[in-house]
Amino acid sequence: MSNLIDAIDDVLPQTQCRQCGYDGCRAYAWAMAIDQAPINRCAPGGQKGIAELARVTGRPELPLDPEYGHEAEQAVSRINPDLCIGCRKCVAVCPTNAIVGAPKRLHAVLTDWCTGCALCVIPCPVDCIEMVPAPFEWTRERAHAARNRYLAKKARDKARELENNRRLAAQTQTEKKKALLSAILAKINK
Repeated sequence: MSNLIDAIDDVLPQTQCRQCGYDGCRAYAWAMAIDQAPINRCAPGGQKGIAELARVTGRPELPLDPEYGHEAEQAVSRINPDLCIGCRKCVAVCPTNAIVGAPKRLHAVLTDWCTGCALCVIPCPVDCIEMVPAPFEWTRERAHAARNRYLAKKARDKARELENNRRLAAQTQTEKKKALLSAILAKINK
């Protein structure tokens, strides 16, 4: 099963756009591998991608399901520097860390890292992000690099979450000790 998931994931475009209804390409690959999802929901992969998925899965080729998007030219995000307020909402949702900038400062898109997922457009409170034609062709090498950046970001996010949870647990233990000590001292001082 793992080999099939890997093979399916390998032919997906790795935009991590979630247009298919799943939380990234790997989740969609897993759903296809267990026959929980059809092979025709990946708009970024288009008909060429569906043909590859049909080959890998042994399923018949289908037309792209329009409910999940339409085939379009590869695009990338661009931030209008005159409008950006540095809120970092785009940074939080970018699956590949393609958006950089300090809080309350101008942000920018690393065009070579952008997968064109457009996840950054919706949370922007000032509508300063637009999708523009990509200055490159999306290749399997770009897809693999994007997947690696996506996995690295997920690992960093997970490590950050674990550290926050550890810190909160330690804080809670310290508060419990202080409360216990206060209760003991209150009994002693009666």
